[in-house]
This record gives sequence, C-alpha cells and structure tokens, in this order.
Amino acid sequence: MADTTARTLRLLELLQSSQLRTVAELADRFDVDDRTVRRDVARLGTLGVPVETLRGRYGGYRLATGQRVLPIMFSSAEVVAVFLGLSREQVASSEPEIAAQTALAKIKRALPTADAKRIDTVLEAIAPSPESGGVSVDPGVMLSLADAVDRRAVLDLRYLDSTGIASRRTIHPYGVIAHSDKWYLLALDTDQQEERTFRVDRIRSVRSTSDTFAAPQKSDPKQRLVDRFAEADYRWQIVLHIRSSEDQIRSHLPASVARLERSQYARQRPQDSASAWHRAEIHAQSLDWLPAVIAALGCEVVIERPEELRSEVSAAARRLFASAEFRFDVNPRSG
Repeated sequence: MADTTARTLRLLELLQSSQLRTVAELADRFDVDDRTVRRDVARLGTLGVPVETLRGRYGGYRLATGQRVLPIMFSSAEVVAVFLGLSREQVASSEPEIAAQTALAKIKRALPTADAKRIDTVLEAIAPSPESGGVSVDPGVMLSLADAVDRRAVLDLRYLDSTGIASRRTIHPYGVIAHSDKWYLLALDTDQQEERTFRVDRIRSVRSTSDTFAAPQKSDPKQRLVDRFAEADYRWQIVLHIRSSEDQIRSHLPASVARLERSQYARQRPQDSASAWHRAEIHAQSLDWLPAVIAALGCEVVIERPEELRSEVSAAARRLFASAEFRFDVNPRSG
C-alpha cells in the first residue's frame, strides 16, 4: 500500500510540474511497467483529478487545461503509507523534490488541524534513519504502534517469529525504530517481564487496550535497540584488539555489531602506548565472515578469543596466499 499511495502522490506532482508526461518517462521514473503507470493514472481519475490522455507517438498524460485539481483526501493510515513509501524512495534518490518531508508538508496542509497534529505525533514516534526502507510494513500496523507508543497504551500483539511460530503477546511499546533495512518495535513482554525486540513486518495484528503503563527510566529506544543487537546471546563471543581510529573501525564494525572501548592492550606493549588501540566485543552466530572484516580493516588486529577464530583467519590467509602465488598462463604453448 505504501508504494502505491506514494507513487500516486508523486504522479500528481509530476503532472502538475509539466505540460506533458509520456508513459515511458513515468515508467522510468517509478521503475515500473507501462501497465502500472496506466493503473496509477486511472486511480487519479477515480479521485477526481482530471487527467487527459494524448494518443500517438509523442503522446502521454497531462492535467486537463483550465481544470482545478481537486484535493486528494488521505486517511491517517494513508499518510503513514506515504511517509514510509517516500522515505524508501528518498534513500535511493538524490532528488530533493521527492523528499518525504516536502510531500508530507503538502499533505498535512490539506488535513484538519486536529488530524495534522495527530499525524505529527505519530511520525515523531516512527522517524526513520537514512538506512531504513528495505522491508515493507503495513501502514495500519505502524500507525497503531506509533499511536500506542505516544499514549503509553498496552498492546495485544499477534506475532510470527523467525521460525514461523505464531504467538500472542501483551506488551508495553517503547518505540518504533528503523535499523538497517528493517523496522523494529522495542517493548516489554509482560509475560516474560523482559524487554524484547519485534520485527514490525512479522506483526500479524495489533490491538490497543484501555490499560496504560509508566514510561521506562532508561536511555532512548534507538540506542537500546542497537545495544540489544550488539549484546545478543549468539553462539560466539569474540574479542579483538584493533589498532586504528574509532571512525575507521566503525566503518566495518557498526555499533549494532560490536561494542567498542579503548583497549588496555597498548599498556602491555610500551612501544605502542601512543597508538590508538580499541577493544571490540562482538556477539555472532558464525565466524566465517570475520576474516574478511579483519582484512578490510587494514591495520593491526590481535585476536583475544575465541581460538576457533584464529583457525578461520589462518585458513583464509592461506587461501589468499595461494591466490597471490598462482600464475595463470593465458597463452599456453601446445606440446
């Protein structure tokens, strides 16, 4: 829904900004086929927007001359859908005119004051990071979650976990956060009395109850989400000592992957006392991806634990060395 609503809004914007838009141009702009463009134009027609079709080789679509474009009325869920759709598109584009903030400002000007204020409150609860937008979510679910976060309302949640097992939870929602290409809900699971993270795209239904809860006295939800990823109870607990700047390390090991602090390793080696050594603690389900990261860091790295990582790195080094030693004769001589 988010993509369709956002695309329809952008189509109207494009038609208003030019005397004529061809089918091929619109299809290329939206990265869709011609049939989808025609359906979007038809959707504008059902909303009362007078769009004319010009036939022929140089034909296309334009707004009817002298006609006043009727306002498009959006429900709260549709405004959230536009927000989600345009946020994804903004990540993939450098065109400032399609920024989600600009589009939302235009929509909110057409909304009643009370509705516009409610939308502002909801969008503050689900403000995305620049990385967000890869996985589609139900705008209605997002609206319910964000509204519950704002009101501190207890939620009845039906959830499908990574193994496909469905469950019903009673939760206290703390925040809806975009991380990488997914949306997450940070909440207290009241049955387990433990803070949990839920993938929003796996939420099958959500119902707000009449009960409320007190706000937790903790750091902001986004930072807590990152900390939970870094501290997850995975199979391996890796500790590396890295001689590099924090910015360089973070470019390969973000905060959601590794906890970083200044290392005591340099004190054990007086000749390195002036160097920037950092201790990185990583929780991971597997080790096979780490040799490539260690190589990409391009600096001194000391493995504290586990011993199995040393074997992984040694094996990767042998493969690289063999590749460097191999010579391929592109013009072999026949015997």
